[in-house]
Amino acid sequence: MKEIRIHARAGQGAITTAALLGFGYFNEGKYAYAFPNFGAARMGAPMNAFVRVDSDPVRLRSQIYEPDYVIIVDPTLMRGFNCFSGLKENGLAVINGKNDLELPKLKAKQKVFVVPASEIALKNIGRPLGNTALIGAFAAATGELKLENLIEVVKKRFSGKAQAGNIQAVKEGFEFVKNKLKG
Repeated sequence: MKEIRIHARAGQGAITTAALLGFGYFNEGKYAYAFPNFGAARMGAPMNAFVRVDSDPVRLRSQIYEPDYVIIVDPTLMRGFNCFSGLKENGLAVINGKNDLELPKLKAKQKVFVVPASEIALKNIGRPLGNTALIGAFAAATGELKLENLIEVVKKRFSGKAQAGNIQAVKEGFEFVKNKLKG
């Protein structure tokens, strides 16, 4: 089983991110379970969303404490929370931010990709909601989801201008990480 923990603030699309990833894995023949966790439901409050993926039905319903992957939608959360807590020895993190982002000391086999997802989203969607750029980056970093599959998932979730902008954001997030892996 693979487990993904998403760190964001309420209103930044973490639940949508989890749902899109879950549908992406489902379309590739896996069983996926995506769910949120948040306290007081107010805009801007720290919250998590989770995704579990397996080749067998997912029955476990608890929070994820030892994720394989971490996606950080809002890097300011790293100041007050240990977003990397429990990240597995060979875990991977995808973080929305710029290259000058201060990262904690990680274990030798852990990988981090810092992606300017908010900038990508602002350019393509008109709002700095970088979740679709982050799922594109996640797909490229892990190799577990095909870009074409994520585009189909986005087509089912969004319509009109939002659909076109989010598809472009997924592509740019994917290409950003692919270029990092090459160089």
